[in-house]
Amino acid sequence: MKKNIQNGTTCSIKPQQITYVVPGVENFDYTQIPDFLQRADDNLDPSLLELAWVELLEKNKSLTPEELAEIIYGTAEPLESYCAHLLLSKDEIYFSTVESKGYFTVYTPRPTDQVEELLKRKLVKEAAEKELQEFVQLLYNAKSRPIDSKPPRSSWTMEDRIRDRIESLVAYTVAAHCSDSQKRTAETILAAMGLAKTATSASNLLIDIGYFPVHINLDLLKLNIRTNHSEDTVAAAEKLLSESCDIDQICRKDLTHMKVYAIDVDEADELDDALSASRLQDGRLKVWIHVADPTCLLQPGTILDKEAMSRGTTIFLPTATYPMFPEKLAMERMSLKQGENCNAVTVSVLLHSDGSIAEYSVENTIIRPTYMLTYKSASELLHLNLEEEAELKILFEAAALRLQWRKQQGAVDTTTLEARVKVANPDALEPQINLYVENQADPAMRLVSEMMILCGEAIATYGSCNNIPLPYRGQSQPNVDASAFSHLPEGPVRSAALVKIMRAAEYDFRKPIHHAGLGVPGYVQFTSPIRRYMDLLAHYQVKYFIRGDNLPYSAAQLEGIASIVNMQHRAARKLYSNSLRYWVLEYLRRQPKERKLRALILRFIKDRIAALLLVEVGLQASAWVVKGSQIGDEIEVQVEEAHPRDDTLSLKQVAE
Repeated sequence: MKKNIQNGTTCSIKPQQITYVVPGVENFDYTQIPDFLQRADDNLDPSLLELAWVELLEKNKSLTPEELAEIIYGTAEPLESYCAHLLLSKDEIYFSTVESKGYFTVYTPRPTDQVEELLKRKLVKEAAEKELQEFVQLLYNAKSRPIDSKPPRSSWTMEDRIRDRIESLVAYTVAAHCSDSQKRTAETILAAMGLAKTATSASNLLIDIGYFPVHINLDLLKLNIRTNHSEDTVAAAEKLLSESCDIDQICRKDLTHMKVYAIDVDEADELDDALSASRLQDGRLKVWIHVADPTCLLQPGTILDKEAMSRGTTIFLPTATYPMFPEKLAMERMSLKQGENCNAVTVSVLLHSDGSIAEYSVENTIIRPTYMLTYKSASELLHLNLEEEAELKILFEAAALRLQWRKQQGAVDTTTLEARVKVANPDALEPQINLYVENQADPAMRLVSEMMILCGEAIATYGSCNNIPLPYRGQSQPNVDASAFSHLPEGPVRSAALVKIMRAAEYDFRKPIHHAGLGVPGYVQFTSPIRRYMDLLAHYQVKYFIRGDNLPYSAAQLEGIASIVNMQHRAARKLYSNSLRYWVLEYLRRQPKERKLRALILRFIKDRIAALLLVEVGLQASAWVVKGSQIGDEIEVQVEEAHPRDDTLSLKQVAE
């Protein structure tokens, strides 16, 4: 055994070196201690303490352990005195300490009202401990069952005592939303289960019992994302659906004769924008960007508007979409639909031969979308070079012209490869993961991107000329000139380097500001009013101006709203990024160990550790690469380990 000496040093001594002093006993043999303790344990009877308390309370008498031993055992021999000492020192009900000096302790009986209160507390505590043990046993039973026969989620919420504990564990996984009481409850449960008191332990336990699905998205809880709309919001949406109102009906221009192309990702639920084009007799190109017009139904400050503002954006995840507006309203009354007359705000732009804006207009219109195309089908249709689809070819020409002009103005091309994932059955043990890689330099994606930027520039110019406060978006020039990276291979490698030097976007709500990244003098996001509240704000301002009404918001009011909405945007981006990475890692985890993946070396992080872009999955990662490898080289790697829940990926380069 070890003993601390007075001067602070520690030394070790053997049991044989210890002399035991027991009052009343000579030549004590320490080997008898285990037998002594066992006899004492056999001799303990807590009920005797209650009898002694009743007797002593009547006499209002204090006592020592030896005196108690005389009362309950009839003798104060060492064994009986020790038993009395144990009863008194462990007692929390009947006696309290009056005096304690060294080995000498005096106890006094508590008053009756105190004892009754302490007994009540003891019963409550024992009942709580019993409930806890029963709950812990439920957890153990659920954990031991096969994954396909776990108790249904509803079984954990039927009884209040069980539901409260489960809710405490859930809250504990999301520290930001956990009360002190829930924290104590969760930590008590984890301790009883022999688990660490961490959020990870709590979430893993909830997965193990089947309350959480294996692939639970904890960020939805942590960021407090609302996945459903309130009853009041849904009721307001249903009311709008039952009415045939259009605030701008009398001043809409009929463009239903035009061929209109709507191009988007194949899983798009709602369509915000569509395109038309024509070549004038003098050879110049004119394009029309038709944007869905939800503000012909909505007014600022209504229930639906406030709900959209609080959400800030539609959230797109591999597993689900959580729309800014109730889905039925967005799909049936706001979204553009093929072959149907749709209300729109149309921005028409005539281009100079160099790609700059010659003329523009902003009007309320009615359109009838001709085609609903995916990026892939739009590219395929272009390659067919069909005579009857000349308008699509003009759109591609206009996009190429615009890209060339923007590059001349200093625009930075950051197109890269990006993963797209859709998970069909996310609550299953092995969900079906559909993954494809989107090349942002694809002609159809370039086309849509250029038209959206053109629309944003035109709206910024329109706002500036008419003194309309708008969320003008800009970006300062980076400290490093983009030409410094011209030696890098064009595409993802150069884009990765350029993104590193780009500055954060900024807003001005009074006048346009230069957008260095896009290479335009001003820019306003305008083409997604069903999906982004900042776009909807721009629509409110522009639409009120077209009607000749007082604008709903001043520049200062826009700035205040934007500060709230942009927080929601950041949360949505983080949620999307984390969720996308999780499912790509899960996809990689399932791949055969021998599968080889192509990877581009983007840069070197330290020594031979390189940042890579996995070409087949559109994911950035890192790995050690052999000496002689250069930035821009394509190598082959294999997955050694992939753990989506821990966000870890280990790669090794395949030897040539």
